[in-house]
Amino acid sequence: MPGGYLGKILVVDLTRGQWEVEPLREEYSSRFLGGGGLACRYLYDLISPSTDPLGPDNVLFFTTGPLVGTRAPSCGRYTACFLSPLTGIWGESNAGGFFGPELRFAGFDGILIRGRSPEPVYLWINDGKVEVRPASHLWGLDTYKTQEAIKEEIGETRARIACIGPAGENLVKMAAIINDNARAAARGGPGAVMGSKNLKAIAVKGSGAIPLHNEAAFNEVAKEARDWVREDFTAQLFHSGGTAFWMDLGHEFGDVPIKYFTKGYFEGASKLSGATMAETILVKTSACYGCPIACGRVIEVKEGQYKLPVTEGPEYETLCALGTLLMIDNLAAVSYANYLCNSLGLDTISTGVAIAFAYHLFEKGVISEKEVGFVLKWGDPEGAIRLIELISRKEGFGAILAEGTRAVGERFGLPEEAAHVKGLEIPMHEPRAFFGSALAYATSPRGACHMQGDPYAVDSGSAIPEIGIVPGDRFSVEEKAWMVARIQDWRALYNSMIMCQFCSPGPERIARLLKEATGWDISIDDLLKIGRDIFDLKRAFNVKMGVKREDDRLPSLLLRPLPDGGAQGAVPDMEKLLADYYAVRDWTEEGTLKLERMRELGLA
Repeated sequence: MPGGYLGKILVVDLTRGQWEVEPLREEYSSRFLGGGGLACRYLYDLISPSTDPLGPDNVLFFTTGPLVGTRAPSCGRYTACFLSPLTGIWGESNAGGFFGPELRFAGFDGILIRGRSPEPVYLWINDGKVEVRPASHLWGLDTYKTQEAIKEEIGETRARIACIGPAGENLVKMAAIINDNARAAARGGPGAVMGSKNLKAIAVKGSGAIPLHNEAAFNEVAKEARDWVREDFTAQLFHSGGTAFWMDLGHEFGDVPIKYFTKGYFEGASKLSGATMAETILVKTSACYGCPIACGRVIEVKEGQYKLPVTEGPEYETLCALGTLLMIDNLAAVSYANYLCNSLGLDTISTGVAIAFAYHLFEKGVISEKEVGFVLKWGDPEGAIRLIELISRKEGFGAILAEGTRAVGERFGLPEEAAHVKGLEIPMHEPRAFFGSALAYATSPRGACHMQGDPYAVDSGSAIPEIGIVPGDRFSVEEKAWMVARIQDWRALYNSMIMCQFCSPGPERIARLLKEATGWDISIDDLLKIGRDIFDLKRAFNVKMGVKREDDRLPSLLLRPLPDGGAQGAVPDMEKLLADYYAVRDWTEEGTLKLERMRELGLA
């Protein structure tokens, strides 16, 4: 086995309550590294179009990567991969914190979970020893209490725990997995998959080390990379303002979604910025394992109806999804809603979009107080807070929203008003502000996603010139397809190493890190090839699940010109963008991989 890998996958059959250790398939890891790439190659063979996402045949695969738990900067993540109950296609969610590295220290590169336990259980993994423990007494607890209870029960206060809350137990299709207090693997409903298996939590503790091909050389490159990241201007912005530093700048671009994607300007946006948070409720910053950036916010709301103890603060996506999208500018209220989502185990992006859709429908008269049970009014956080609780329990109108925005649009006969792509809610970067974002959303493997490709960052100034990624005209469609494909390939690589996307030590250092970790002779061109292989692999998975060219689209809601703001009047030409994109990708006109490409990937 090359360095960087432990060579072990823990395979758990919850139906039988048994587990075994299988060797990591080196032919997969050498080509797709880890994270989402490695998991997709496994799941391509294990999941079929007839698989029920909430049935025992679905597979939930927790994966790490060859850099996770090493001294490489910002490599403290894990990925949960599955067939998404929200979208019916590729599901991939990753989270930071310390759970991923701890899993590696405990002896495993990943955990592949099959079946369904007859009763609630949790896994306890301690330096290679595995127990399937009863969890009926934990069922119903929120994520904070679950983590506390398990640590007390196993007698390990330093154990790392990934768990679900009531939303996952109730199979809410936007349920998240929460670890390390409030780090969330959320998009696509991994918490619902975990809940469908009656798996409440996974606790891990380890004392092992990550084997490296050339440890001394690796650590030298890792130190160089960490020093570089500390001096990086963008990384410093993330440290000083958290992801919320983008609120003010993004608002100038028209990139902040407002009033359910119908406005481009909101005077209250600045009240939700990183600067405002620092001046009012910020207590300190926090960092994931081995991260020199420390973008996490720790807050405290000391008084008022939204009083909170010292806890994790909202990041940019949440500040928009539960704030600007609802015209709410009360930072304490948004922080409270964020805390509620974390404790109940909900994806704040999908939850916020679904709730904003309800506000939108209420304003249009499609639904009323009779259907909802109370009034929904723009700028009023009370309706949103009540809906969050109802969604988690699948009660009342919350049961309708719990199925996702696409299902809500179909239920009320307004599918083009539903803000999603392939069932996954639009994230908090306005696709009319950066035309590359529109194309990235339409073609992302998991549906609308800002983390499988971030053209908004590139066209606002971030560049990786070594691989040709340089800023362009954000409103131009010329050459946009090539840039989007290249940044998607690069992010596919990131999501498989796994390295946080806020960390940018440069392609040359990344190649050296992988070389010294594994012993493979890797060039920058090799990195791009790995990324392209991973991206095409995920496309092949989705085509297998039934995705067609007509699914690569935005709803008309997002193709109407905004009336104000920094993107006023701008609308991307999606037909031109998609035609160019398929040509760049060398896919067929129908958006499928050609037969020779399938053979290259070992899938034909």
